[in-house]
Amino acid sequence: MPTPPAASAPRPVAVGVTVFRPTEAQVAALLARVEADPRLTIVFDNGGLPADAAARLTGRGALVLSAGRNLGVGGALDAIARAASGAGARQVLLLDQDAAFTPAQVAILEAALARLRTLSLPPAVVGPRPEAAPGRKAPAYPRRPEIPDYGSLVPVEFLATSGSLIDLEAYARIGPFRSDFFIDGVDLEWCFRAWGKGYGCWMETGTALPHRVGAGVIRARRLGIEMPRQPPFRMAAYLRNSVYAWRLPHVPRRWKLRQAAYLPLQALLYWADSGYRPGVLKHLAGGVLDGLRGRLGAPRGLP
Repeated sequence: MPTPPAASAPRPVAVGVTVFRPTEAQVAALLARVEADPRLTIVFDNGGLPADAAARLTGRGALVLSAGRNLGVGGALDAIARAASGAGARQVLLLDQDAAFTPAQVAILEAALARLRTLSLPPAVVGPRPEAAPGRKAPAYPRRPEIPDYGSLVPVEFLATSGSLIDLEAYARIGPFRSDFFIDGVDLEWCFRAWGKGYGCWMETGTALPHRVGAGVIRARRLGIEMPRQPPFRMAAYLRNSVYAWRLPHVPRRWKLRQAAYLPLQALLYWADSGYRPGVLKHLAGGVLDGLRGRLGAPRGLP
């Protein structure tokens, strides 16, 4: 993995983008972002970034990192955070490869983080209001109880990492993302850990980011449930990590109880959407069993 360049002057914010098998359109959008934003852009290739695209990004001032294999979301984000710190950044904005987030929106989050530093509760992260891209489902961020809003800023239990502006000093004290979660629940666990260590996680309602998770939406209108349509390996990883998180002391009991009631309904809905295929049920059951046994890391069936 390349060593990040030494910083000649402090960089308030670096932008980190994780890519995995990006399309030509996603590479073009990433190149345009690097050209439009004077902030240092750090790209972590989890696999599939063409060599010519990496060279073009580097030629335009981006720092391109790779471990030569897929580290998962948690491992990639930690590599980005380390590189941002090494380059002298004080905060890092994390983005997925398909996130459309402008430099002006980054400035909005910078200002929000500065406002939050006036509170007695130090901030760990601030992110935009989630919106659903066409045909997709936006994540929901439950409000953190017993903490008041601060103007346009709302305290939330957790935020998706894509669009999140992380305070790197807080990150150093809270600890890295769980690389063994690999893909799902990485953001949730880290934010609960941040709250447990006396840091806050906030949503800035004054700006928004469309989310494109999954390939469509699975709905059960009578039950009031909507969930992204994901490949079986990812749904199994979600179940595994959710079940494993029940043993973590910093995950609130209220969330564990909610998940204990919600996860079986989600699993049943997902299985029904697959046409009740036995292989899918076996995959989901294997994920739950892995969570109970603490078998983490790269999920089974990972492409």
